[in-house]
Amino acid sequence: MKSALGEALGDRIQSLTEALGELTLVVKPDHHLEVARILRDQETLGFEQLIDLCGLDYSAWANVGSNGLRFAVVSHLLSLRNNWRLRVRTFAADDEFPVLPSLTEIWPNANWYEREAFDLFGIVFTGHSDLRRILTDYGFIGHPFRKDFPISGNVEMRYDPEQRRVVYQPVTIEPREVTPRIVREDAFGNAGRPR
Repeated sequence: MKSALGEALGDRIQSLTEALGELTLVVKPDHHLEVARILRDQETLGFEQLIDLCGLDYSAWANVGSNGLRFAVVSHLLSLRNNWRLRVRTFAADDEFPVLPSLTEIWPNANWYEREAFDLFGIVFTGHSDLRRILTDYGFIGHPFRKDFPISGNVEMRYDPEQRRVVYQPVTIEPREVTPRIVREDAFGNAGRPR
């Protein structure tokens, strides 16, 4: 499969690595759509099925985001005719406003996957016909899968029986001790034992 990819894609390949029997193809954002079309349409490749597409935040991964870019989209493809699987990773060129072209014109099932990546990571897909939130509320602030998103969130919602509606308010979660008692208390578990 490596040689077939090399012949079909040529200098569009930024890197092609194999680990644990799986191939990962990295392409630049300029070639994202073109490479996807070649992977689907090239007779020798025939990646006609998009299995999955997800967004990733590599800001805390020292060994993967070595090019200094933070957000990536990873597509998992399947060639039924060749029984090949391929992972394609494309980093967005701008960390402040990550944008990549939509793959919906090539694989229509990318629709909901791209909406999820937009909702959870803030990655914008140009050419997507209906790019809006899919898992969070329309009034939700931020993108919860980003590494810099606060663990407790920004706001919480609850039903107010007096107002008879859902209300939004600042987060009221009290921080608590997360260290197990056995570690933070010297005498825990030693009651009645000689020292």
